[in-house]
This record gives sequence, structure tokens and C-alpha cells, in this order.
Amino acid sequence: MSRVITPAEYNMMKEINISLVKVPQVTIGFWVIKILATTMGETGGDAVTMSMSLGYALGTVIFMSIFIAAVMMQTKALKFSPFIYWFAIIASTTVGTTLADFADRSLGVGYLGGAALLATLLIITLIIWYRTLGNIEVASVDNPKAESFYWLTIMFSQTLGTALGDWTADSAGLGYIGASYIFSLGLCAVLALYLFSQISRTLLFWVAFVLTRPLGAVVGDFLDKPVAQGGLELSRYSATAVLLFVIVILVMFLPQRPAKKLH
Repeated sequence: MSRVITPAEYNMMKEINISLVKVPQVTIGFWVIKILATTMGETGGDAVTMSMSLGYALGTVIFMSIFIAAVMMQTKALKFSPFIYWFAIIASTTVGTTLADFADRSLGVGYLGGAALLATLLIITLIIWYRTLGNIEVASVDNPKAESFYWLTIMFSQTLGTALGDWTADSAGLGYIGASYIFSLGLCAVLALYLFSQISRTLLFWVAFVLTRPLGAVVGDFLDKPVAQGGLELSRYSATAVLLFVIVILVMFLPQRPAKKLH
């Protein structure tokens, strides 16, 4: 005869499940750090490929190696660690920057073509993830297979966001300020849908996650690109260092906990 689970046992099982989740609960602080991280990914990626003159191919190899190492640290961690998680996110934004630039400027794919390809890969990854595990909610990322899908999705979304940002600012001719308005409005629209509609919170999360990347990309370009191109021409090294400092402070002092409900 099956035994009825007591409330205390149920709560204990729920806590054990939460402890296996190593990605953070999505809060306002999460989005603030995410945008700062994407901006830093742009300035940091440009610092290595342009300021250091290492080129897009070598820059991509360097940052892809760092990203893989960061994801390995994340997956091997026994519990949620804010610093390891955000290290992996920053690594994904830098490799997204160099990979998108490599595809456009070295391979000649173009930002629009690259964005279309990456959007397709992103959608395919989400579909396979859903069909394999039956769930793509962030709170369900509590096992190695789900983590693999999660970080692959992250990498595609970061690279897609970079391509979208560069296409909007450069190819579409909106400039960095104009492009930042477009993506900010897009995020406001997602927020409105979150507050006033019944659209899937998981879908809205991933849309917002993608949109924060081009916003960070155009803001990063605005900070370090030449004045003649509409930027402020700040030092890429200084901008990256300041952004990293702010991110570290926020990670240290903003409350963060493992995800435990639908996003």
C-alpha cells in the first residue's frame, strides 16, 4: 500500500529539487546584471579582437575556450554559485561578440544572414530541448542534460543578439542611440505582455533574454566606437574594467537564489 507523503516530506523534496538548480531566479537585479554583462561582452570582445589586434578568428578561439571552461565549472558545481554563473554568462557574451563579427567580417555572411541562421539554430535548440526533456523553463535546469541545452541556447542567443544589434545600428542605419531605443522599446513590450497577458512566461523570458543582448551590444559600441561613427571613443579596456567592477559589486550584494518558479 502506498504511503501518503506528509507536508514536511513534500517540502523537503521540494527543497532538494531546488538545490539542484544552479541558475538564478529571474528578478530585476538579474536583468540589470545581464544587460551590464552583455555590454561588457561587447567592449571586452572588441578589446581583444581590435585593440589587441588579435583578429576575430583568434578572439573567437580564446573566448570559446573560456566559455567552455566556464560552463564546465558551472555544470560541475554542486550548488548554485552566483559568481560561476555570471562568469559563464560574461564568457558567452564575449564569444557571441567575436563569433558574430567573425561570421560577418571574416566569412562575409553578413549580420542579417548570420542573424537568420542563428535564430534558426536557437529555435531548433529550444524545440529539441523541449522534445527531449518536456520542459524549457529555467527552473527545470536541474540536471546535466538540461544544463547542456541551457548553455547551448545561451550561446546561440548571445551571438544572435550581437548580430541583431550590429545590423540594426550599422546596416539599417539607425546608429547606436537609435538602435538602443528600438531594443529598449522591445523589452518594454515584453514587460507589458508579462504584466497584462497570459502569454507563456517561459517564451517571454527567452525573448527578453535575446533582446537584452543587442541592447548591450549597441550600448557597448556606443561607448567604444570612434566619435566619427557615432560613439564616445572611450577606452575599451577602461570601459570593460568599469563594467566588470560594477557587475562584481552587484553579484556580491544583490540577493540571488536558485530559480524555483516559472519565468
